[in-house]
Amino acid sequence: MNLALFDLDNTLLAGDSDYNWSLFLIGEGLLDAKTHHDRNEQFYQDYKNGCLNIVEFLKFQLQPLSQHKKSFLDELHLKYMQKIIRPMMTDKAQKLVNQHKAAGDLCVVITATNSFVTKPIATAYGVEHLIGSDPEMVNGEYTGGVSGVPSFQEGKVTRLNQWLAERGTNLQDFETSYFYSDSHNDLPLMQLVTNPVAVDADDILTAHAKQHRWPEISLRP
Repeated sequence: MNLALFDLDNTLLAGDSDYNWSLFLIGEGLLDAKTHHDRNEQFYQDYKNGCLNIVEFLKFQLQPLSQHKKSFLDELHLKYMQKIIRPMMTDKAQKLVNQHKAAGDLCVVITATNSFVTKPIATAYGVEHLIGSDPEMVNGEYTGGVSGVPSFQEGKVTRLNQWLAERGTNLQDFETSYFYSDSHNDLPLMQLVTNPVAVDADDILTAHAKQHRWPEISLRP
């Protein structure tokens, strides 16, 4: 069995689920646009520039979850999926996932975005396994905090190693391991797999991929 890892935002998705979740909440009247929009934009720019403070960002992004019951949030996410996410899901991305599943590969979506937002998206692509930044829960409700190590930059390596160890294996046990990503933030993990693939990549990752002769593909329509 081989291992196929997929980044989510701007890789399998033609857009960013985290960034758009905030915009969606603003559109639903659940966040104040004036106070929230500018910070959301700055965090997104920091991410693209490779200088995102993931702890501060997750505090910002997860705080709205603590203001509502999980049952309400789950219903809200159904609307988010139909209105925002489904249009971002591409046939090319689904075909890629299907190819790996048909080959019998162990498929995992691994993303810095919190698992509340991303788990239903991974499921919609038919990927059972998700490694995301996990929101803290107490008594079945979100606290606004983070549980464990955020799966961002080197944290993705940490979280993947933890997940594989729980399954009684490690990355070296797979003869072939793939990681598809658009972002230079994922270079720590991309450099560890046998088959890194740059997908609609940012400028830094594109340059790195060309230097190291990594495959470059597009999953856009």
